[in-house]
Amino acid sequence: MQFSRRSFNFGLGSLAFAGLAQRSLAQMPPAARSEVSGYGALLPDPDHLIDLPKGFSYQVISRFGNVMDDGFVVPNAGDGMGAFAAGKGKVALVRNHELSPRDLRFGPFPGKVGADFRAYDRMADAGGMPLPGGTTTLIYDLKSGRKEAEWLSLSGTIRNCAGGITPWGSWLTCEENVTRAGQGVGQDHGYVFEVPSAHKGLVDPVPLKAMGRFNHEAACVDPRTGIVYLTEDRDDSLLYRFTPNVRGELAKGGRLEALALGEARIRDSRNWTGTAVLRGKPLRANWIPLDNPESPDDDLRLRGHALGATLFARGEGIWWGKGELYFACTDGGAMKLGQIFRYVPAVNEGFPGESDAPGRIELFYESQDAAAYNYGDNLCVMPNGHLMVCEDQYTDIADNHLRGITPDGKAYVFARSRVQTEFAGACFSPDGSTMFVNFYAPTMTLAIRGPWHKVRG
Repeated sequence: MQFSRRSFNFGLGSLAFAGLAQRSLAQMPPAARSEVSGYGALLPDPDHLIDLPKGFSYQVISRFGNVMDDGFVVPNAGDGMGAFAAGKGKVALVRNHELSPRDLRFGPFPGKVGADFRAYDRMADAGGMPLPGGTTTLIYDLKSGRKEAEWLSLSGTIRNCAGGITPWGSWLTCEENVTRAGQGVGQDHGYVFEVPSAHKGLVDPVPLKAMGRFNHEAACVDPRTGIVYLTEDRDDSLLYRFTPNVRGELAKGGRLEALALGEARIRDSRNWTGTAVLRGKPLRANWIPLDNPESPDDDLRLRGHALGATLFARGEGIWWGKGELYFACTDGGAMKLGQIFRYVPAVNEGFPGESDAPGRIELFYESQDAAAYNYGDNLCVMPNGHLMVCEDQYTDIADNHLRGITPDGKAYVFARSRVQTEFAGACFSPDGSTMFVNFYAPTMTLAIRGPWHKVRG
């Protein structure tokens, strides 16, 4: 996600949502359409928050400004999120907050904190306050429908955008920022941090530097190998993979590489100036080693591309499915409305001592019509194998949707936001009964239930 495209002003956080329902018809964007039936037509929400299909309902379980169990407040800019089994029918949600130093008043701190407060970095001014970015964790009981606890779990980072769940029960939270020490802060930024979902209170903020310093967006892990795949939110981004020295112990280092399309020497997948990549055609994927992953000059993508790595158009949400991963490129495609790629690793990918046969990547979806799909960002793989994609388009009147994508690449509308913000952080409880999703600003986390098995198309 990039703030340069946003027209939303955080200062409007107290705006009454109902007031947004008074838009004139002349201001409204074209009506959304579905390429297949999906879950059916949307029903208007009398509370003017979120329209859902028949049989579905939502519950607001957390809001910006609520006081948490540790005395801090729920920060604004709720972004990527992961759901984890917490025992006895409970779910732990780890939620990002994409806040910059200038957003201190929207952070978790109602007042000053001491010098011994556990934060990765602090501001040079503002009395040395911790940077407002980070994560919060909440515990939700699926049976009672109650939030049982909520606390600040990582502090002192910048613009924690998306991330990814790991097979060992932690959340990888990604900084979409490359501020250097001395630029109003005391530490370098642009790293991934790991937040165990079962940890109570603040975690030790350890940057995983071997995973690269760049405009991180999201991550996903192959449970078979422990390899981490990483996206980068830039117009000229790369797709990265990190092979750890020790599976499940990312802090012990590893090897960072970038993907290259080996067939026909395709150096650019964005399709902005012609159709270099055809939808549905699998292509051989090779991996190019990258040295100096800490990249003090923020040039990993430039060096990688010079070595043959392929460009992607703002790589954002990424999620592991069944033996494959999907990732969104927000403004990719001839219409610049968004693409989704699918990558299938080679059988022996990442195993030491074996030749690394190429994996396969294909353009799974490319939007030709804003009414069908517009600026997909965060995504997840649903229990039924469909994708759930969060739209992130910002115009004078935002009309963002949650879009489902079928296994054969057809888009349908699942939900519509009735507030002037984006969807973010869609994820499912481990039992598949409940989807959790955020409204970005003012932060609001929703639990959505319904007949998930009754999808058509």
